[in-house]
Amino acid sequence: MATQVRMSGRHIFRLAPLAILIPLALHGNPATAVELDGVIHDIDSSTPRDNYGLKNGATLNSQNADTNSIRARSNSVVNLSGGSVVDTGGAVGALDLNASTLTMTGTRVTSSIGRGLVLATEGGQGSTAQVTDSTIVGLTAGVSVTAESELNLINTSVTATGAGSIGLINFSGIVKAQGGSITGADKGIVIRRVTTGSEGLLVLDGTQVVGQSGSAIELTNSSTATIDIRNGATLSGGNGILVNVLDGSKATVGVTQSNLNGNLRVSDTSTGNFTFDQGSLTGDFIVDQGGTGTVALNNGSLFTGRMQNVQDARLDATSQWMMTGDSTVTKLDMGGGRVTMGGNDSFYTLNLETLTGDGTFVMGSNFATNATDFLNVNGTATGSYDLLISSSGAEPAAGVPLHVVHTGGGDAQFALVGGEVDLGAWSYGLKQEGTDWYLDPENRQISPATEAIMALAGTPTTVFYGEQAGLRSRMGELRYSEGRAAGAWVRAHSNQYNVANALSGSGYTQTQNGMSFGADMRLDNSNWLVGGLAGYSKTDLNMAYGTEGTIDSYYVGAYATWMDAQTGWFVDSVIKYNRYVNDAKVRLSDGQRAKGDYDTDGIGASVEVGKHIKLQDGWFIEPSATLAGTVIKAADYDFSNGLEAESDATHSLLARVATTVGKTIPLDEGRFVQPYVKVGMSHEFANNDRVEVNDNSFKNDLSGSRGEVGAGVALSLSKDFQVHGEFEYANGKNIEMPYSVNLGLRYLW
Repeated sequence: MATQVRMSGRHIFRLAPLAILIPLALHGNPATAVELDGVIHDIDSSTPRDNYGLKNGATLNSQNADTNSIRARSNSVVNLSGGSVVDTGGAVGALDLNASTLTMTGTRVTSSIGRGLVLATEGGQGSTAQVTDSTIVGLTAGVSVTAESELNLINTSVTATGAGSIGLINFSGIVKAQGGSITGADKGIVIRRVTTGSEGLLVLDGTQVVGQSGSAIELTNSSTATIDIRNGATLSGGNGILVNVLDGSKATVGVTQSNLNGNLRVSDTSTGNFTFDQGSLTGDFIVDQGGTGTVALNNGSLFTGRMQNVQDARLDATSQWMMTGDSTVTKLDMGGGRVTMGGNDSFYTLNLETLTGDGTFVMGSNFATNATDFLNVNGTATGSYDLLISSSGAEPAAGVPLHVVHTGGGDAQFALVGGEVDLGAWSYGLKQEGTDWYLDPENRQISPATEAIMALAGTPTTVFYGEQAGLRSRMGELRYSEGRAAGAWVRAHSNQYNVANALSGSGYTQTQNGMSFGADMRLDNSNWLVGGLAGYSKTDLNMAYGTEGTIDSYYVGAYATWMDAQTGWFVDSVIKYNRYVNDAKVRLSDGQRAKGDYDTDGIGASVEVGKHIKLQDGWFIEPSATLAGTVIKAADYDFSNGLEAESDATHSLLARVATTVGKTIPLDEGRFVQPYVKVGMSHEFANNDRVEVNDNSFKNDLSGSRGEVGAGVALSLSKDFQVHGEFEYANGKNIEMPYSVNLGLRYLW
């Protein structure tokens, strides 16, 4: 196929293949130079490889052609689609444009001796290039762009392979990359100033930039540039530096919806201003002495690292700085944001000259060693700030205030989130002394964890009595079982206790639901009835600050009842073994949760003595007295935050007197209904149960009296089936029972 050369769009010369081969033979190599002066030249995949020089508005159109170096000057145009360009020597780059234009799609450009693509100026006029879906490889640099020139890269790979090479050199021109990658064996991108007053622009839209041994981006030679990193763009520096501002340069960097991992550095006499918008950095921001560095975090941005000698740091209400080491910032404007300092293992100091705005400081602490994060404002502090100090299961050093904030002056106010911090067995408040703030060992109350420990220790007694309540109400059923040899029964019960805590004043609510079942038989037509029982109940504890616990109770027992139908006297006795499975989830002052659990055993018994007195017309009155007691085995356990708990054996001795008044109403076929009301008084004698929390001893005293009222009904559905329902209310010194409801069914044979 012949090659066409169009001059001025009018004259066409046709070169025969022989005319092309003659110069190749004369030079002894496959490449000759094709000079295009103001003409349009078309080549394709059948065109032999050659060097091309364009000038004076010439145009080279390549369709899948493979060429050697291409140099375009003075308003020339190069259009490449597919194919390749290989630098064979004698040119600045494989593609060298001076005041010219390049459009390239799907082409591979390679230089093994210099640069892959060069955009340069000529007579003060720059070059432009639109490169799409292509690959550019250079030895010393992948691409270089001078001032007044503009490069647009779309899904293109740019690589420099030689030692000390740079992926892209921007001599204060305009570079916009969308997708793709830019990689240098040393640095990814270098921005340099060539002429005074020129400013570079670099836009990285989802692009990957890699400096394999050096920085990802470096500014040098007093350059000035705006850098826009957005939409998932990434930077990687082999020396750990993402952006390195050197030699009096000035960089204005925006990071939008991109997550960066590495350091930012500003040298002396240089300036680096960084703004994050829905972006993040994990790394340090280091400003050398004499340099200027600022950072702004907006719209949910996150900075994780140190700031050293930073002049100005600003956060908005949605953003956060997580420190990884001691930091120094001249002015910090919180803007409602959050600064997380250290943790429970590492403690940092934040040194400021000025603090403004409002926000939250999250601080770590180890109160056993008196170590803590420290906010040090040497100058003026204004605004209001919350301190979220991490809770700990360890006890603080005895009597030693913990210094957490110092300011040099101003009207700043600091307060603990929630008003206190949980440390071991106690919760502590904040104390101000002049312009210093301390955790005050004298201002304390028991912690939520301690409340949970005391609740878990005391609750099994009320669990035991809640289960007993359903058993006490069986007497009406038994009385109408005369002449029957045996029976089986099942009961469901539900109750709630509001338990006061004299130490904290808050107490807790206990809600219990369970079911019991059993069977009994009469002994040889006597007045004695013996039986066995088993059951399960689940108790939920709700305490202050979102702390909660559960107790699963599994039990078995036996009972014996004596009734004299002639005199009305009765004795009812129950013995019961319980297995308690205890679990607590404590919400701490810093919002974290600590968990603790343990299993323990208990045994209890009760004896009730009373007399059923029949009155006229089916009415009756039934006074009774009950003595009940239980012992819960001691337990040692730890919470997940290191809090140590030890509960001594828990004891209860409860005496109760009550009177029931009711009426038995006969129904047809020997059935009956028996409504009743009752009133009583109970008194708890045990008052010296103790728990230890981190060697702090607390008295768990639930002793005192309470009044009780109730109502119920027993109903025989047939000679074989009876049902029963009862409601009770009780209130006293330490315990209120808003309700107790139990429902039962008994079958006789």
